[in-house]
Amino acid sequence: MKKKDRIIAKVASRSKKRSHKCGIEVPRNVRHALELDKQNGNTLWSEAIHRERSEVRVAFDIKEKNSKVEPGREYLECFMIFDVKMDFTRKVRFVANGAKTVYTSNTYAGVVSKETVRIALTYAALNNLDLFAADIKNAYLQSPITEKYYTRCGPEFGPELHGNVAYIVRALYGTKCAGGDFRNHLRECMDMLGYISCTADPDLWMRKATKDDGTYYFEYMLLYTDDCLALGQDPKAAVHEIDKYFPLKSASVGPPKIYLGAKITRAQLPNGVEAYSMSMSQYVQEAVRNVEDYLRKRNLKLVKKATTPMTNKYAPEVDGSVELEAEDATYYQSLIGILRWIVEMGRMDISMEVSALSSFIAMPREGHMQQVLHIFAYLKVHHNARIVFDPTYLEVEEDEFEIRDWGNMYGVGREDIPENIPESLGNEFIMRAFVDVSFAGCKLSRRSRTGFIVFLNCAPIYFSSKKQGSCETSTFGSEFVVMKQCCEYVRGLRYKLRMMGIRDKSYVCIRR
Repeated sequence: MKKKDRIIAKVASRSKKRSHKCGIEVPRNVRHALELDKQNGNTLWSEAIHRERSEVRVAFDIKEKNSKVEPGREYLECFMIFDVKMDFTRKVRFVANGAKTVYTSNTYAGVVSKETVRIALTYAALNNLDLFAADIKNAYLQSPITEKYYTRCGPEFGPELHGNVAYIVRALYGTKCAGGDFRNHLRECMDMLGYISCTADPDLWMRKATKDDGTYYFEYMLLYTDDCLALGQDPKAAVHEIDKYFPLKSASVGPPKIYLGAKITRAQLPNGVEAYSMSMSQYVQEAVRNVEDYLRKRNLKLVKKATTPMTNKYAPEVDGSVELEAEDATYYQSLIGILRWIVEMGRMDISMEVSALSSFIAMPREGHMQQVLHIFAYLKVHHNARIVFDPTYLEVEEDEFEIRDWGNMYGVGREDIPENIPESLGNEFIMRAFVDVSFAGCKLSRRSRTGFIVFLNCAPIYFSSKKQGSCETSTFGSEFVVMKQCCEYVRGLRYKLRMMGIRDKSYVCIRR
């Protein structure tokens, strides 16, 4: 118990001293931001501050300095915060201190899953559909706020308005209801445009459409907070329908180039099939550059020859090197966050290594930090890897899947199929899953490591690598566990495909 208290105290002290995100130092206030610009020889933070000052004014109804506040409005403190986005752009927000407010309804904005994005890209190539992307400008500030707050104008509003009473009339960032208000406002727009929210992923919107040849299909709209990705025969028209109600950033409207930090391209495969692909090359190169800048200040460098993501035969669970100091531990956590996002967006070649090192973010050691830097050295050499969503049908020898009658042991069962499944339109998917396990892979706990990958046709849709929750005493037991986990995921994926109006056939294979 004493050891537990020491660990919790050490983790809590480090969380308070967080100073970096994505390997970039984050300022504490406006003065610190300007100092960082001077040190770095650029104006990235000052430009972000100026943009936010001009854009946030729409969220306020500014009254006279000595005017009385109408009954029912609660005072809310406001200030500026600083952040680094996943594409390493600097972001400044004038926010409210929502920690001092109470809100019981839904407070989250909508986020479509990465799995749904991969399914949509594969579906588009399979049915010869186009993509179009857009970004809603000042997303939250487009939505009316449901709560009644007011504040006092600070120096950010200029000397002529300093001290005036300002009613908060839009969903200002920081208020507890902002994300929910924007999501509900956007849902009303999608309902009005004739879209239906997918039951399996509420932030995937779909509506029945007709191709030029008269065949029916579903056109989709994927919403990741304020990022819109339209899929259909004429997705440009669908995006411009949203522009009538939510102003879009003009520079973001067009065929998708960068989506969620990944580059979207259309690839011509050797068999003549056209498919969409996602590459994290730009993001990876920028991440490596930031790491190298950080190391250069300490007279350090990444290793030159990193042919594998992790040093051969390295076991992080038995690493007995010195624990990192608070500042270095915080930096380690930020690097793990970068790597996990890279894995999330498709770099499955580092999935196992990142999963293993993520287990030690509470109390990382010097050896763990060296291995994280080794992964970045590997990414520097292999930054241009991409994941291709190949819609090609694969010949599956169904005779290889021997049918067994388990009715005498488990009884006759039927698959529960929901009654609200939409009709199936477009071409079907063939789902394949491959599973494997590293028996007793953890040298400390003897727990096995699970790994499986799921394909739709020839497109990888989902991959996982993590340590099992139980300690199995045999290879059969550990493989049975991973089969159970994979089958549960496949059942969930089949449900999602059905609710998206897509048919599928499923095969699950064990490869040793």
